[in-house]
Parts: sequence; structure tokens; C-alpha cells
Amino acid sequence: MSDKPPLLLGLARLIDSFNAHLGKACAWLSLFLVLGTATVVVLRYGFGIGATALQEAVLYAHALIFMGAAAWVLQRNGHVRVDIFYQRFNSRRRALVDSLGTLLFLLPVCLFLGWASWDYVSNSWSTLEGSSESGGLKFVYLQKSIILVLVVSLLLQGVSDLIKSAYFLSGHLPETEVKHG
Repeated sequence: MSDKPPLLLGLARLIDSFNAHLGKACAWLSLFLVLGTATVVVLRYGFGIGATALQEAVLYAHALIFMGAAAWVLQRNGHVRVDIFYQRFNSRRRALVDSLGTLLFLLPVCLFLGWASWDYVSNSWSTLEGSSESGGLKFVYLQKSIILVLVVSLLLQGVSDLIKSAYFLSGHLPETEVKHG
């Protein structure tokens, strides 16, 4: 018998790995966010120099930190939840609640967000929208695309979580490999 995981479980682990790498890369942008913001402030108030491109780059980094790392935070069970009842549930009930939450809330909200933002992003790409500020960045279309990064990464993480919960609930995956509070 092979030590290779079943295809769906392998897919879940691949998604987890992708979102972990994306999340960690985005988390490192926090350093740029702090240094970039400090530089903008020093330049503006210390030397009277505007740094529009740097200020916009900080905004892009801010968007990537929150939207690019959201799926990784979900994977690590780091999102806020009301634990009044959930904390008292056993592992099986938690997996069931997590699965229902994913099916009833996460996936529909992600699909709606993707649908609602598609024209917004694609219109920006069709004109290769740039900053309206003098000296600003010419990549506004990339910044708007971060919304779709959020949608895709959260959808993928939702699928991964559903796969792992299904394997856990069917007795084919140990509790340690399933996330729940």
C-alpha cells in the first residue's frame, strides 16, 4: 500500500501550502508598510517633499497584507468568531459547524464578491488604469486585482477545509490535521 495521500487530500494539502506561502509573503509586507509610512512622514514633515508613488505603494502593500493573507489566517483558524457554544463542542461537531459555515457563508460570500467585483477589476485592466495623482503609480489595475486574489485564495481554502473536514468526519483523517478552534 502506498503512503501517498488520496487525490482530494493531496489537493487540500497543495491548497494549504499555496495559501501558507502567499500569506507568509504578504505578512512580510508589514515591514515595508512600517518603513514606507515612516519614510513618507519624514519626507513630508521633515523635508517638505511629497512622495506620492511611495505613499501609493504603501496603500498597495496594505491591501495585500489584509487581502492576500486572509486565506492563510483562515487556514490557521485566526479569524474572530463568537465562541459561546463552539468552544464547548467536541471535534466532530466543530468540524460540522466549520463545514456548514464554509458552505453557507464563506463560499457564497466569496462567489458574490468575485461576481460583484469582476467588472470593476476588468474595466481597470482594459484601460491599464493608473494613478490620477501626479507622480503616482501606473498600476492601479494591479491593486484592484488584489480583490480577486482574496476571492480565489479564500475559495480555495474553503474547498481545502471542506475536504479535510469530510475526511475527518468519515474517520480517514486524524483530528490534528483539521483546523478548528
